Amino acid sequence: MLKIILRSILIVIGVFAFVATMLPLLPSNEAWIRIFDFPRLQIAALLSLVIIGLLPLLQIRRRRSVVLLVAVTAAFAYQIWRIIPYTPLHGAEALQDRICADKSQVTLLSANVLQENRQAQRLLDLIGQVRPDMVLLLETNEWWDRHLAPLDADYGYALRKPQDNTYGIHLFSKLKLIDPDIRFLIEDYVPSIETQVELPSGAIIDFHGVHPKPPPLQDTEQRDAELMIVARNVRERAKPAIVAGDLNDVAWSRTTRSFQEISGLLDPRIGRGLYPTFNANWPLLKWPLDHVFFEASFTLIRMEVMPDIGSDHFPFFISLCHRPESAPRQAVPAPEREDIQESREAVREGREKARGKP
Repeated sequence: MLKIILRSILIVIGVFAFVATMLPLLPSNEAWIRIFDFPRLQIAALLSLVIIGLLPLLQIRRRRSVVLLVAVTAAFAYQIWRIIPYTPLHGAEALQDRICADKSQVTLLSANVLQENRQAQRLLDLIGQVRPDMVLLLETNEWWDRHLAPLDADYGYALRKPQDNTYGIHLFSKLKLIDPDIRFLIEDYVPSIETQVELPSGAIIDFHGVHPKPPPLQDTEQRDAELMIVARNVRERAKPAIVAGDLNDVAWSRTTRSFQEISGLLDPRIGRGLYPTFNANWPLLKWPLDHVFFEASFTLIRMEVMPDIGSDHFPFFISLCHRPESAPRQAVPAPEREDIQESREAVREGREKARGKP
């Protein structure tokens, strides 16, 4: 009897995990479908347990048993195939430098602070420890704006847009900001940052700070559209660029892959690790939502998921070297014709959704 119960439980879990694997393959923006882009590692773990558990319990001579085992094994293989690029088993996409001239370095700390979080001092202490050139903060409201005032002593440039709707955004910089701008790319209450930054070497780069709307709170048209707009701007300007923020999307989703192909930016996670930043409160459910992408004239020096600051996100720190001579040696993602068309369609759908069109 116990064997039958255990087998039934494993079959139910296996069917669920198989369906969860297949759903993101559908060309849909429905939140309840796209949310299964996120827990690929967790689904793979479930599938592995199902396979191990079912092998001694199933009657292999039965066709249904064979079909089930083949299905869950294929789903497991597919999930691993999607995750492998974000492990050391895959070649690194971005080159790494251990030595870089001080004037060519740029360091960034990006953190979703969690609007209701009241542990501002933990964040300030962390910033004081790592002393980044730039600090991008998300979900900042008026309370956070007041408690971030001590940063003004060390950061001569700042861009502030406190909001009480979890989409507030702040940028602090020791490096000169040129023409800094708060932009509303899709909806008039979801801001992003676009600015040029002058490095100590005199080089001028573009910087974009983003925090698009997430699933599962809504379907993904607006999020995808905002990311595609930023990607197209990066490609059209054809300048050294960094895009950072809480993208509310995982590194391995089709939207993030399209973002890379359209923008031509590199993902330092590829070939190195998952570096999960969310959820800081769920030990078994973590995935990479906070990202830094950069153009091929940059190389990676160091990146690190930083300690807990009381938010549901861990801060993400990265150190880059602006080394234009390295650009020809880096494999830059490139779009095909259908990718460009799909990006245009994504922007159109996102704007229509924001205007309330069905």
